[in-house]
This record gives sequence, structure tokens and C-alpha cells, in this order.
Amino acid sequence: MTRWITLLTDFGHQDAYVGVMKGVICRIHPQAQVIDLCHEIPPQDCRTASFQLLQAFPYFPEGTVHLVVVDPGVGTNRRAIALDFGHAYGVGPDNGVFSQVCDRYPPQRVVQLTQARFWRTPHPSATFHGRDIFAPVAAHLSRGVDLEELGSPLDPKALVRLPNLGYERTPHGVQGWIQASDRFGNLITTLPADLLTEGDCYVETRGQQIPVAKTYGDVPPGSLIALVGSHGFIELAVNRGSAQKLLGCENGAPVWLIKQCS
Repeated sequence: MTRWITLLTDFGHQDAYVGVMKGVICRIHPQAQVIDLCHEIPPQDCRTASFQLLQAFPYFPEGTVHLVVVDPGVGTNRRAIALDFGHAYGVGPDNGVFSQVCDRYPPQRVVQLTQARFWRTPHPSATFHGRDIFAPVAAHLSRGVDLEELGSPLDPKALVRLPNLGYERTPHGVQGWIQASDRFGNLITTLPADLLTEGDCYVETRGQQIPVAKTYGDVPPGSLIALVGSHGFIELAVNRGSAQKLLGCENGAPVWLIKQCS
């Protein structure tokens, strides 16, 4: 059996870490098809990892194994897990990186990776579980090993969830949070597009009232705008500029969607 494996990490491209993980996968399953999703996740940024995984998840063939290594707790007692979503799998740390995928596609089975015979070594490095645990497990899954062989069952409800990945209604407006920024400096919020059906609105953050429109070009160059991105969330942008630099918002910063007074 051959399944696709995707790789999502914060390793960057300066070091050999990503290549080493691919080498481990190839030794176990030479026929595996490996795709790099992204290796430029900001270091230890589980929120951005969760967002990026959600964006990629629905576009891959059935049976794909999604390997995520953004792991600030590597070597600690945080759990190593594998998840069965019915049509796809996940492998990585239980630190919230699967939060949004689990919310959108509830896993059918989850195991803690306790079976060392599926690791590269029974004595993994305290700093590189991507090489010694996660990559080998993903390779075994991709060649057809059943999830239950990999470890002990976990209740999906017991998995770590990241905070502030949804929205809530407040007297001031619908509050959401920044969940990621992209290469262009666009700030992606947790506010879904369907909130805009409730009437004319603007987005407020850092004391700025940002108008809502459909395209970047609807405002002059250098101007702020709120619009729906291809991911289905409201994002804050600057036409031919960077909202991140202009606003100085960090991941997790609050935003509000406020209805215009008529």
C-alpha cells in the first residue's frame, strides 16, 4: 500500500532536519510519496501550524498521512500521537497542532505512540522526535500498518486544544483573534466569512476601524482592508503592503467584527 505523506514543520531550510526525516521515511517505505507543505512555520508557533494544516487538509487524496513537527515540548512528557480521521491520518505531538483539523474533521481513533518497535530507535533523541518517532510512524502508517498497532488508545476529547481559535459574541461586537500571518503580511483572523452576511460591518483592532471589501484593490495602495481570504476566514491586509507591519499585531491578538450603525 502506498499513501501520500505531507510534512509541516518549523525547521526551515538552513539545516538538514527535513532531509533527515525524509531519509528515515524512505528507508522504511521507499515508495512513499512525500510532499512538503511548509517548513517556515515560525519557531514553536503551534497556532500557525494548526491553521496551515487545516488549509491543506481537504486537498489531498484519501489515506494521506499528515506529519506535523512543530514541537516546543519535545523530550518532555507531552504525548506523541497518531490520529485516524477516517479518510486521512495525522502524526505529531499532542500540543494543539491538530486543534482545527479535529474541530472540522473529528478523529475516529487516536493513539499515543507507545510501541517503540515502530520508532527508529527505542532510545529517541530528547531533541529530535521528528526523526526518531514521528517520521518512522508516518512511514509505517503509509505502508499500511493499522493505527491500533502503534500504541494505546486515547479519548479524542482528551487531546490538547489551543485557545482562542473560534469567535464569541460580545456587547462590543463579534470577537475573534489573529490565528496566523502569511508571507504578504496579511493577518488571518478566526472570524469565518459567513459572519459578513449579517449586514454592513467593519473590523476593529489596535484602535483602527478597517473597512470590509471584496478585493485588495478596492482601497488605495497603502490602505488597510478586511476581506475574505481563500481560506474562508476574514483577513486584514494592506493593498501593496503589510498589515502585520502596519498594525504590529501578534498571533493571538484580539479583533472585533462590528456592525455599522444605520
